[in-house]
Amino acid sequence: MTEVLEDQHIESIPLKGIRGIIAKSLSGAWQAPRVAQTLEVNLRDVMPLIPAMREASGKKITITHILLKVLAQVLPEHKGLNGIVSDKTIEHWQSVNLGVAVNTEVGVVVPVVEYANEKTLETIVDEMGMLANKARQGSLPASAYQGGSFTVSTLGMTGIDWFTPVLNPPQIAILGVGAVKQKPWVVEGKVEACPVMALSLVFDHRALDGYQAGLFLADLGRRLEAITAEALQG
Repeated sequence: MTEVLEDQHIESIPLKGIRGIIAKSLSGAWQAPRVAQTLEVNLRDVMPLIPAMREASGKKITITHILLKVLAQVLPEHKGLNGIVSDKTIEHWQSVNLGVAVNTEVGVVVPVVEYANEKTLETIVDEMGMLANKARQGSLPASAYQGGSFTVSTLGMTGIDWFTPVLNPPQIAILGVGAVKQKPWVVEGKVEACPVMALSLVFDHRALDGYQAGLFLADLGRRLEAITAEALQG
C-alpha cells in the first residue's frame, strides 16, 4: 500500500510485488560484465512494406513485429547470443524464445514468445498482442515469463533515439530498440532523408566477445535493411 507523508510531500512505495521482483532481477544483472554496441539501420526499403502487409493480412503489423521476425531468423546463425549464462556454464539454445519487454501500470514485465524461429510473422503479431494485453491485465501465468533465450526492449513509442537496456539474467544478451526517425543518410553518393532506427545490443562478456557480438549486430542490420515481404512469410 502506498503511503503519502503529507507534511513532507513524499510518496513512499514499498519495494515488493512486481517492483520487488524487478529490483532483484536488475540487481543481479548489474553484477555481470556487460558491454554495449549500437548500430543505426536504414529502413527506407522496409517501412513502405508495412501498409500493404497490414492490408493483406488484416493485422496491425509494426516495425517491431518485423524486427522480431528477422531476429528469429538471424539468431540461430549466431548461437553465441541465444541462450543463458551462469557462473559455471554457458547454454546455447537451438530454439529462439524471445522475451519482449511490456510496460504495465506496475512496471516492465517480459513475457516470452516461445519458438519464434518456427512461427510466421502473423503468428508473432497475434501472440505478441495477446501476451501484451494479458500482461497489462495481470492475467498471465508465471510460466509466460520463463524460458526466454534473448530479450528485446523498445522505447520507440517514447521518441528516444537510443538506449542501453539492462540485461535480463540469466540471458546472454538484450536488444534495445529506439524510435524510427528521419535522418540524413548517404545513398549511392547522395544525401537523402531516410527513416533510421538505432539498435543497441548489450551482452554478458563472460559468454561472448565483442567481435562475435559485432558480427551478429551487423548481420541483423543488413538483413533488416534488405528484408522483403516474401522473406517475412517464411
